[in-house]
Amino acid sequence: MPTSLNSAWIPESKLTLSGLEASTFNHCPISTALTVLSPAEKVIYLILYHAIFVFFAWTYWKSIFTLPQQPNQKFHLSYTDKERYKNEERPEVQKQMLVDMAKKLPVYTRTGNGAVRFCDRCHLIKPDRCHHCSVCAMCVLKMDHHCPWVNNCIGFSNYKFFLQFLAYSVLYCLYIATTVFSYFIKYWRGELPSVRSKFHVLFLLFVACMFFVSLVILFGYHCWLVSRNKTTLEAFCTPVFTSGPEKNGFNLGFIKNIQQVFGDNKKFWLIPIGSSPGDGHSFPMRSMNESQNPLLANEEPWEDNEDESQDYPEGLSSLAVESET
Repeated sequence: MPTSLNSAWIPESKLTLSGLEASTFNHCPISTALTVLSPAEKVIYLILYHAIFVFFAWTYWKSIFTLPQQPNQKFHLSYTDKERYKNEERPEVQKQMLVDMAKKLPVYTRTGNGAVRFCDRCHLIKPDRCHHCSVCAMCVLKMDHHCPWVNNCIGFSNYKFFLQFLAYSVLYCLYIATTVFSYFIKYWRGELPSVRSKFHVLFLLFVACMFFVSLVILFGYHCWLVSRNKTTLEAFCTPVFTSGPEKNGFNLGFIKNIQQVFGDNKKFWLIPIGSSPGDGHSFPMRSMNESQNPLLANEEPWEDNEDESQDYPEGLSSLAVESET
């Protein structure tokens, strides 16, 4: 069972939940009544606060409990092939077995030395952008990273929810900081009527500003990744395709890159509902997108010729395959 489903996530998220509970208590109606004097201001503050809080908690929940998606069965070695692979002692024969299986799958990325990406733990040929998580002990489609704050792998199935969680966290902290700041000034001047509210004001302003700075940096970094259609792993390690390394291999342009995460329907962009296109096993690539350029529409398409498809250099026909964990 993945660790995201068991009780291990509770201590991992204890700090976040503790801060959440403290902020909720300090912004509860009782605390607001002690600090805010205007009835209209109280109503506006509480409505806006709970609206942001609902989306904050909703996206946090979705980030935690949305299971990472694994490759489907066609990428796994069959029982027969697995036994043949294990029992085969000749490395060159093992490599050829995997090459033959990879030809039947929509995989275009390779390892650093041009080998087919194979996971010897899960016994599968990795789809593009898929990586093995040692914490979850499984291969995750379009893996971005393993997040200790939600104790879950962030990948194709929940990356949208993770981005929304960061966005609403930034908005949550900003809202608290801006609404508390005027009362911090009153505290500094000794104008607050309640002694109890002084501690609340200091605590909220300090915690909100501290988390806001760290979260806005993290959120900004992931916004940059989305604009380039990259994952965190791809930002640190350039993906290698059959044609060689290409750091912008999945970059389709700013708008299309955003749609790859949030989908085509803009009304779902702010709501934590799954809307990412595709199944996570294959993705549009820059090279394919350029081949469909309207400027090339007048070019005559290539004809498939089985005889010509075999006329590859010998070096390419013996593509090396090595295990990657």
